[in-house]
Amino acid sequence: MTSAPPPATRLSVLIPFAIVTVIWGSTWLVIRGQLGTVPAGWSVCYRFIVAALTMLIYTRVRGERIKLDARGWGFATVLGLFQFCLNFNFIYRAEQYVTSGLVAVVFALLLLPNALFGRIVLGQTLGRQLLLGSAVAIGGIGLLFLHEARVDPHGPMQALTGIALTLGGTLAASVGNVMQGTKSAKRYPMLPMVAASMLLGALINGAFAWATYGPPVITPTPAYLAATLYLGMIASALAFPLYYGVIRAIGPAKAAYSSVLVPVIAMTLSTLFEGYRWSTLSMIGGVLVIVGLLIALTERKPAR
Repeated sequence: MTSAPPPATRLSVLIPFAIVTVIWGSTWLVIRGQLGTVPAGWSVCYRFIVAALTMLIYTRVRGERIKLDARGWGFATVLGLFQFCLNFNFIYRAEQYVTSGLVAVVFALLLLPNALFGRIVLGQTLGRQLLLGSAVAIGGIGLLFLHEARVDPHGPMQALTGIALTLGGTLAASVGNVMQGTKSAKRYPMLPMVAASMLLGALINGAFAWATYGPPVITPTPAYLAATLYLGMIASALAFPLYYGVIRAIGPAKAAYSSVLVPVIAMTLSTLFEGYRWSTLSMIGGVLVIVGLLIALTERKPAR
């Protein structure tokens, strides 16, 4: 009798995993293009206004409505705060200090808090193959990081500030990720919950941006508006429900491997559009990341 493939290698997981990874690999360039006259806080707010409206329309077309009890609204508020507010405010600000490639590399460490929080909160085991794959991938990330640190034009204090902000965004994102594996998340339909969380996240972002930067500011250029629509509709409204589905299928630790592949995609796009040059160090790092991913995702659960 042929055994079923491990959950992480099923097409129902691999296809959304691949879509999310490609989309989020492209966002670093788009976010970079948004930094300028519009404060980062307002750019994040506009992104999730677009995302929330898209999700509300989509759920309505599907015949679903947001019907949450007090606990559900509390869950949506916490998810909106960590995943759609703190996470992105940290990341947008980090890109004001260091290159988008370096931010993508540091954010790839998401697999570590996801695995740790998954163990603490969800009681998920850390298999040997997952640990081995993680070690190989982290080695690759380290080489990519070393390369980026060498070529980063900013001074050491700016680099440290950017890295610290990115780590803050990583921890906030991990909280939102692990929440998807809890019983509370599974108690409510995913799409209405994500729509509510994005809407609340947009409101929190708006309040924070107003308190920090003052009244709304926008640059109504075609490039800025197109970037906002792409980040809201594709990178948020489409990508997050797909990603949360992957988390529920294989757990937050393995799902976080999308963030491990993202730096390779981001750097490839940077090669095409920004003249990024691969060194021997970065090429070896990219290969190690992919090898580590394959090792971890092909892990099978031991027989009982």
